[in-house]
Amino acid sequence: MNIEELTYPTEFSPEVKSATDELYKGISKIIPEVEWPFHAPLVHEINKLKKEKNIAILTHNYQTPEIFHCVSDIVGDSLKLAYEARDVEADTIIVCGVHFMAETAKILSPEKNVLIPDNRAGCSLSESITAADIRLLKQKYPGVPVVTYVNTSAEVKAETDVCCTSGNAKHVVESLGTDTVIFLPDEFLAQNIAAQTDVKIISWKGRCEVHERFTAAEIMSYKEQHKDIVVLAHPECSPDVVAVSDYTGSTAGMSNYVKDNQPERVIMVTECSMSDNVAIENPNVNFIRPCNLCAHMKRISLKKIYDAIRFNQFQIEVEDQIIDRARLAIDRMLEIGRK
Repeated sequence: MNIEELTYPTEFSPEVKSATDELYKGISKIIPEVEWPFHAPLVHEINKLKKEKNIAILTHNYQTPEIFHCVSDIVGDSLKLAYEARDVEADTIIVCGVHFMAETAKILSPEKNVLIPDNRAGCSLSESITAADIRLLKQKYPGVPVVTYVNTSAEVKAETDVCCTSGNAKHVVESLGTDTVIFLPDEFLAQNIAAQTDVKIISWKGRCEVHERFTAAEIMSYKEQHKDIVVLAHPECSPDVVAVSDYTGSTAGMSNYVKDNQPERVIMVTECSMSDNVAIENPNVNFIRPCNLCAHMKRISLKKIYDAIRFNQFQIEVEDQIIDRARLAIDRMLEIGRK
């Protein structure tokens, strides 16, 4: 790789300014005007190249606004990205998220070229369990169906009866018609679902390193400071946090709550950039931000997306036999969702 290949567009030319003005207007309350000339040349070049190369960029809610609002074709939570990965019309999919999300896209679209801008973008939940762990659990609890959160590797999904997301976990658990399920790997999500259903939940000790850092005491302190505040929590938070929150739901659920209810003041108890992205779409809502960053999500940047397009990196590869088995678990989830 020569020096020229390592350079990035930096000129905030009249052409770039004109092409990106409307994009900047949408995010101007979040990104200061002085910063935009540093983002705009890359935004402009990425948007040109993805059209030329028939590339679709799928972006999770936790990405920063200049990615989420300015270069993405499809945005949303894990469930929406799973649907769209299967149906998107593009030769190449770039997943701006973490590794398991890119693997899910490959499982659902094995014929497509699937890239992740940084191959190190992992997930504490995904890394908390292996396929061997599930095989041992199935030996210990023979005949008990396994429900696995989509925040897991392809190999883990391949050992699973059905996948779920935080938004449809209760629905998936109850749809199986059994009195007991093995629910993996998020311990707090399992506890929160167990409190809502009569189905016995056998759980695992995995946790999200972002959501486990929030505490009930922290949330109560915000409530004391802001008497009118509405607290929205992700179900990967502890049951103690959920108990002192006003609403608990997936990232899509939280976003829809703000959109539909327009609270005067709100806290979203989840990853930082989620609040930024929802705030852009709801300018009349005042967001208080208890900021916990996902270091894995933040590995994705405009420069790395640009490199992914230029150098076709980093390609996601999943063995055919793993794809076939993992797709069954994801397809069952999507079919349950339709019902």
